[in-house]
Amino acid sequence: MDSYAGPVTIVNLRKLEEKGIVKVSEMPYSIRVLLENIVRNYDGFVVRDEDLKTIFNWKENAGKVEIPLLPARVIMQDLTGVPAIVDLAAMRDQFAQMGYDPNMVNPLIPVDLVIDHSVQVDYYGTSLALKKNMEKEFERNSERYRFLKWAQKSFQNLRVVPPGKGIIHQVNLEYLAKVVWIGNDKRRGLTAYPDSVLGTDSHTTMINGLGVLGWGVGGIEAEAVVLGQPYYMLVPPVVGVKLVGKPREGVTPTDIVLYITETLRKANVVGKFVEFFGPGIKYLSVPDRATIANMAPEYGATMGYFPIDEVTISYLAMSGRDPRHVSFVEEYAKRVGLWHDENAPQPSYSQLIEIDLGKIEPAIAGPAHPEDRIPLSSAKQQLSAIIESYAKSQNRQRKTSKLTIDGETYDVGDGMVIIAAITSCTNTSNPTNMIAAGLLARNAVQRGLRVRPWVKTSNAPGSRVVTEYLTRLGLMPYLEALGFHITGYGCTVCIGNTGPLRKEVEDFIRSEKVYTAAVLSGNRNFEGRIHPLATGAFLASPPLVVAYAIAGRIDIDFDREPLGYDPNGEPVYLRDIWPSAEEVAKYVQGALDPKEFQEKYSDIFEGTEEWVKLEAPATPTFQWDPKSTYLKRPPFFEGMTENPEPLKDIKGARVLIYAPDRISTDHISPAGAINPTSKAGQYLLSLGVRPEELNTCGSRRGNHEVMMRCTFDNPKFKNLLTPDRTGGYTIYWPTKEVMHVFDAAMKYREAGIPVIVLGRSQYGMGSSRDWAAKGPYLLGVRAVIAKSFERIHRSNLVGMGIVPIEFMPNEGPDELGLDGSETYDIIGLSDLTPGKILTIRAVKPDGRVIEFKAKSRVDTPIEVEYIRHGGILHYMLRQLMKEAKEKAKG
Repeated sequence: MDSYAGPVTIVNLRKLEEKGIVKVSEMPYSIRVLLENIVRNYDGFVVRDEDLKTIFNWKENAGKVEIPLLPARVIMQDLTGVPAIVDLAAMRDQFAQMGYDPNMVNPLIPVDLVIDHSVQVDYYGTSLALKKNMEKEFERNSERYRFLKWAQKSFQNLRVVPPGKGIIHQVNLEYLAKVVWIGNDKRRGLTAYPDSVLGTDSHTTMINGLGVLGWGVGGIEAEAVVLGQPYYMLVPPVVGVKLVGKPREGVTPTDIVLYITETLRKANVVGKFVEFFGPGIKYLSVPDRATIANMAPEYGATMGYFPIDEVTISYLAMSGRDPRHVSFVEEYAKRVGLWHDENAPQPSYSQLIEIDLGKIEPAIAGPAHPEDRIPLSSAKQQLSAIIESYAKSQNRQRKTSKLTIDGETYDVGDGMVIIAAITSCTNTSNPTNMIAAGLLARNAVQRGLRVRPWVKTSNAPGSRVVTEYLTRLGLMPYLEALGFHITGYGCTVCIGNTGPLRKEVEDFIRSEKVYTAAVLSGNRNFEGRIHPLATGAFLASPPLVVAYAIAGRIDIDFDREPLGYDPNGEPVYLRDIWPSAEEVAKYVQGALDPKEFQEKYSDIFEGTEEWVKLEAPATPTFQWDPKSTYLKRPPFFEGMTENPEPLKDIKGARVLIYAPDRISTDHISPAGAINPTSKAGQYLLSLGVRPEELNTCGSRRGNHEVMMRCTFDNPKFKNLLTPDRTGGYTIYWPTKEVMHVFDAAMKYREAGIPVIVLGRSQYGMGSSRDWAAKGPYLLGVRAVIAKSFERIHRSNLVGMGIVPIEFMPNEGPDELGLDGSETYDIIGLSDLTPGKILTIRAVKPDGRVIEFKAKSRVDTPIEVEYIRHGGILHYMLRQLMKEAKEKAKG
């Protein structure tokens, strides 16, 4: 096949069907991409005959047999990327210490690291907000950024996108993704193949909206892939979601995704591919599809895939891609069998679900989970019940009190909205959402409405292009009139980088202890994530974020109660200022300009003056500063030998943590601000760090000493061993003392007692946070026994050498009478095999023995190897040592 780059080799999947090998036309499109990957990479060694047979018969092997995937590239953001690069730097150190060339530790496939997770909303409501927030960002993070500049110079195949250029997933969608990759293959020369990406952020799935295979993995797994290891995965079941109907007037892409999230979470699509098809998809643009795909982790799926079609091609052209490449993508997809045609036969799916877009109504989701959808029509009733329940827990009735701001006194209380943030990649990537917010702001300002003074407003789009079209369309001044000035091009509020509230507001909340709400256009609203003073957090479309900021309270009935009053005392209702679908569509049509995309991405790898000024040497190994509080060489390789020790059963383990249902990685390893009174805060203060410079747990992920102390220290976390306390507390069982988790872990280590975590269902849900596995590993956790695990976290545990163990069906701590006071023997690890049934013996303090069976969730042969070696990093380093020895021989 010829391309604009010259003649290229392709794997034509249609030929497999023509030769009677496999019925490709009956396969889901996402499975066809996996099929192409396995056929193209077949070498009889890494990719074997068995792998071909497995993917040919994918349906019967789904969820049972593993296959190797060799992705085209890896993408990282800074909060997950810094620790991954720290690990690679430590591997180079270890390699050099053992007498090998450190330059052998090097990315073997393209890696893009986008710095977008460190900017915090310190300043808002002013045109200076963006500039001042970026200045603060560099003040806080210059040491980490210097390290990343060193990495960019020292490692091959690594590019860094400096701060202020956009959110990782939006940069991926608008610029980095190729849809079809053209690269040099060792055996075939110039080869064209489907783009595929693994990311160290769970919302990497956003790229599925463009027909690109991609999802989030832990930083630990990503490191192995970067170093040339295949990504081993079970063949996924594929849930076909047939979209029918047409969205109703006033329904935003956010409303659609919240409905889909609720529906698919109930259908239990965890660990499965979801593939969208049907007549309804023609009403969804690529940004709409990307909004739906982005939320795949929230509905539990590995991916939310939309196949390549006319809409994909149109978006590639509109976003300023090379016209020759756009034409090639279409020709290639049609040639090899990856083109989605509405009239083609429906693929054979593992399961079918139908969703009628015409039945979806406006909604929000909260107060603590993205799937907890609340239709706007019943929001008043449901939120009043939530607030009343909170007031009851405080032993009081609902209340209002006097709050004075700038000399004005207001009656506010339970239900007050304290944060209204247009934020995150999910919804700020979508012109329909952003233009609707701009039009609503225009209409509100024209009616004389203003935002309530106790609401902290912010606007952090995923892309700089958003600012361009909002400005060009004349909508930005109206958003700014309501305080929604641009505060940064990064994750900000969605990741918890919300910054402080006004002092009067913070003091009022602390003294009155009222129910407070954050409203954000993000994808995550887990407890304690958005702001420590926000009792609940609610996901909403950008126009609704603006509406709630004007209303100033969460428990409003938009149909019956006015948002506010104009200067003449006339009530103004949401329906009075909500833009019509026709007007939104008209503005959207003029929003995207290919020239603006080309202009904004022409300098994507060039940083600001502050970035350029940062100096970093180009040395093979990193020069660690012993005084640094941000970057420390991690202790993962201390005492490492060239060969692993034999696996042993765990004997006499104590329970460090007994976790409730749906424990998130935010609970295990919070990313938010470090409190001066916390264990991590006290540690940093003892080193001379000033209270205002403590920064966040997320920004300190290059320092294991800080991260160990942050582990399980989310202020909202409830360890069931200490039910009367929240935060990082546990019982040290030998003396029955209540103490901080870190202190107890250190005492157990001193006493030579192994520790485990006991959990319930959906352990480790949420972000793909490798420190949620690294932190427990450094605290001495050897195993986690839970009723079920979220996909990414389970593999992260394995990657750190921690054994995930699942109770048998219909069993759990309650059913077995376990409360965490027992000592545990875990028997059967010494000859571990994939999915092995283990024997667990729990001995109560009175000597009574509870013995039960449980399933090891070390699912595949390669994962057994990772556990045997003490983790994926040790396995990879030993593999590199073997390669170095073979090279030395000859």
